[in-house]
Amino acid sequence: MSTESVMVTAPDGVSIAVGNSGENGSTAGPPIVATHGWANDRGVWGPLVDDLSADHRVVTWDLRGHGESDAPPPGNYSRTHALADLAAVRQYAVHPDGGPAVLMGHSLGGFLCLAHAVDHPEEVAGLVLVATGPGFRKPEARQQWNESVRESAVKIGVPPGSEEISMHHDSYVMDHLAEIRVPVLVLLGERDKRFAASASLFERDLDVRESVVVPDQGHMVHVKAPAECAAAVRRFIANLA
Repeated sequence: MSTESVMVTAPDGVSIAVGNSGENGSTAGPPIVATHGWANDRGVWGPLVDDLSADHRVVTWDLRGHGESDAPPPGNYSRTHALADLAAVRQYAVHPDGGPAVLMGHSLGGFLCLAHAVDHPEEVAGLVLVATGPGFRKPEARQQWNESVRESAVKIGVPPGSEEISMHHDSYVMDHLAEIRVPVLVLLGERDKRFAASASLFERDLDVRESVVVPDQGHMVHVKAPAECAAAVRRFIANLA
């Protein structure tokens, strides 16, 4: 399935690169908006999109400072910026008919989807959380995470300041997790132990319709096991209330 590439303008003028797949054959429910994790780009969704776009519309995008999106100077990578970008992409995905979208996110992308669902539940038909966590309640844990992000940013050479998009400075999502009422699908690799505890938390606090643990897979489960993930997403969307 071919993918159309467009640029969507964020509220602060940053250009966000967007991929649009499956529009002509979309017959199965609301559009899917897929948000990748930190230091990746929308290309990681390729195999999964190739599968899903046969009967779903799937919109992927590059976080600012990633892929083909603009990389503004430091100070423009807060959670507020990232969520405004996601809102703009979601609006593009549902235009002109409006209505909610299924938000699918991996790692940081899933966290942003959760945050959007907290703030704008009426815009979300369902959440697909791929190897995702809700953040950290303890300041010490946030500090440890942020230090690891800074170290990784130096090693991989991301645009200056863009590491901020992956940092945590509060427990906002975790504090409001139980307020999210939309249906949820959880996807996790069996070897992704870091996020197994988060999956249990989601089972407790969210309306999880299914949790799928893919055997012998790690954090990039959507890349390594796209067929299994696509099958789970199809089941999930087919059964949305």
